[in-house]
Amino acid sequence: MANAAETTATVEQPHGSEHEVEPAALGLTPGMWVAAAMLVFLLILVVKKVPGAIVGGLDKQIAAIRQQLDEAKVLRAEAEKLRAEYAAKIANAEKDAAAMLEHARHEADLIVAKASQDTADVIARREKMAADKIGAAERAAVDDLRAKVASAAAAAAGQLIAANHGANADKALVDGAIAGLSH
Repeated sequence: MANAAETTATVEQPHGSEHEVEPAALGLTPGMWVAAAMLVFLLILVVKKVPGAIVGGLDKQIAAIRQQLDEAKVLRAEAEKLRAEYAAKIANAEKDAAAMLEHARHEADLIVAKASQDTADVIARREKMAADKIGAAERAAVDDLRAKVASAAAAAAGQLIAANHGANADKALVDGAIAGLSH
């Protein structure tokens, strides 16, 4: 360890051992003058109402901020109201869409039922028309067959008569027919 005598420092006054005296004016030291000037400055500020102006400016800013907050509250309430209104509109739109869908399904069922009935009616009419055409074709075929049979029978009868009857047989038939008329 080091000795205490070795670590001790000595301070010497530059002007010797005299102590300097601060200058004074009117009995006030420079620190007192600064304090007095500061006090006068603060009194002037108070007299000129500078703190009131500062406080007034701050109050105006506070009032403006309060007004903005009130406007924000009103806008938020309006936004909430609009949101609720649109939510209700969306719910109503969903209900309307469901009702429209149900109505469309009902209409589609009616259209399908009517189409089925109309199809059945058309099929029945077409079957009747086909039956009528078939019946007409059968009658025409029967009539045509009868005409051909009659024509063939007349031709065959003509040939048989021509082959079996001669002039004498014709005279006897004509005389018998005339005789049957006179009676």
